Amino acid sequence: MTYEETLDYLYTKTPMFQSIGAGAYKPGLDTVKALSKMFGNPHKRLKTIHVGGTNGKGSTAHTIAAVLQSAGYKVGLFTSPHLIDFRERIRVDGEMIGKEKVVDFVDRFIAAGGEKLCPSFFELTTIMAFEHFAESEVDVAVIEVGLGGRLDSTNIIVPDLSVITNISKDHTALLGDTLPEIAAEKAGIIKEGVPVVIGESEGDVRNVFRDKAALLHSPIYYADDIKEFEDAQPSNDKIIYKGTKWGDITGELCGDCQTKNAATILCTLDRLNEIGYKITPEAVSKGFSRVSTLTGLAGRWMKISENPTVICDTGHNVGGWEYLSKRLANYGDRLHMVIGFVNDKDISGILSMMPANAHYYFVKPSVNRGLSAEKLTELANKNGLEGLTFETVAEGYEKALSQLKEGDTIFVGGSTFVVADILALIERQ
Repeated sequence: MTYEETLDYLYTKTPMFQSIGAGAYKPGLDTVKALSKMFGNPHKRLKTIHVGGTNGKGSTAHTIAAVLQSAGYKVGLFTSPHLIDFRERIRVDGEMIGKEKVVDFVDRFIAAGGEKLCPSFFELTTIMAFEHFAESEVDVAVIEVGLGGRLDSTNIIVPDLSVITNISKDHTALLGDTLPEIAAEKAGIIKEGVPVVIGESEGDVRNVFRDKAALLHSPIYYADDIKEFEDAQPSNDKIIYKGTKWGDITGELCGDCQTKNAATILCTLDRLNEIGYKITPEAVSKGFSRVSTLTGLAGRWMKISENPTVICDTGHNVGGWEYLSKRLANYGDRLHMVIGFVNDKDISGILSMMPANAHYYFVKPSVNRGLSAEKLTELANKNGLEGLTFETVAEGYEKALSQLKEGDTIFVGGSTFVVADILALIERQ
């Protein structure tokens, strides 16, 4: 097969959560274990760091990888979803897996009779990543959980360290209706005797993590309880972290949620040094300040145009919008919001957090799961938000551009797939 034919196979022949949602979710690890065995169990040849949680796990995983690269390690990085190119999911030292590697893996999977296992898209790509990292002889691989934790395809690894960023309501139909229920699923990545760092937790959620760690004799560290920096000062689309044990650090990622992520990351780096990694203050400084360049991270309060100012962000649930709404409120009526969602999200809570005096352009992301712009407009109106309706992100964005006055700002988001659409449009232009 050609690369394009291989992608078509992956997208159409294997159930893909990005396209169809819950129908692609396969609880249980039997299939991914059988698939891994077919390829020689590559995950057993890897040192890994496992990163889960509801929000911030992508930023956290990328920054940890950037710091480790800066410390001289050869680093694999597995994340999801991709924004433009499938190969974004699988990187070694920031370089995407080669197209020929993707084709070869899928060809061998078919030739070996792997289709009889009926793997999901994510199960297949997880083993593709593990094999690529093993063949590349990485020193360590940073593995982001896809969905949940306990039954996620990535959970066949036994990492050096587990990280859980936070717990918020997302994918409730699959993970549970309450925060403790969701926390129990996320806590499934805690392994016997393996240290675990918890980013944000309180009350019953903290109790879930505490009890699971105690059961498995896993040392547990709460970043909330450790003062990793004295102050965090926003400065020119960056954040300066003052008074860390690594010195003052400039963070390239500047969304309001990034201070919580930074505390989690710094706590994680401390633990890694304690278990034998060698991470220097210089590596921490470089990793934080150049995470996008080093790892290819995109879509986190990302400025894609200076004049006019256009910002996109992949925040797509209530936890993410707790931070976004506060930041967007500062723009007043000079803000133009190009907003879209997928159809399996409970978005009423998110819509209620959006600034009432912004100008809205309601759009549909270009995935099968995309919520129709008409339905979104109807829901937004019920929440007191008025705006225009467009069939595509491109149409909504072009209209927003035409309505701008000097000093206005465009924000594009609501769904990861809306951000993917706008980045693809900018790339074409």
